[in-house]
Amino acid sequence: MAIMAASPGPSNLFAVANGMSRGRRAVLLGVLGMNAATLLWYLAAALGLGALAKAYPQAVRILIAVCALYLIWLALSALRSGFGAQGGMGHAKVHPERSALRDGFMVQVANPKILLFFGGVLPPFLDFARPLAPQFLMFAAATVTLDVISNISYGLGGAALAARMERPGFRRGFSVTVATVFLAAALLILTRGL
Repeated sequence: MAIMAASPGPSNLFAVANGMSRGRRAVLLGVLGMNAATLLWYLAAALGLGALAKAYPQAVRILIAVCALYLIWLALSALRSGFGAQGGMGHAKVHPERSALRDGFMVQVANPKILLFFGGVLPPFLDFARPLAPQFLMFAAATVTLDVISNISYGLGGAALAARMERPGFRRGFSVTVATVFLAAALLILTRGL
């Protein structure tokens, strides 16, 4: 769990970009949104997401496609911000219609790392001969704790990098990196999930 929380991925890159563009307070809101999505995944897993996927595979495919499209939108936004004349993420203003909480939630709902976790990492550690609820609670507590530590660290690091975003070359390079990861994640979701 610690390795998955600390390894770079869409949620960590979102935390960095969120810290750079919106500041420290938004880092906390974004982390709250991401962990709300993580808890939703745990609830879905506990209630039998696998059974739902078998009963309604088309609905799951639609959800996967929507999440992938959202990641593509985030990638395009990162590119537009990095190459824009307004100074990019280092000078981005917080708009009331764009919530760090909502963005964090959407990034984590569509995060391929969390799909990997629930599809391949978590099941071998569950003891199906014992009650599952306490096991899910234990895993959820550990996951949220590690994600909070990791994403706050990434986000505050991003807030510290905001001054470097004034340099156009750094801003463009960062935007291309963020967009590439988001596009790769969307491609992975579309090719493996559909």
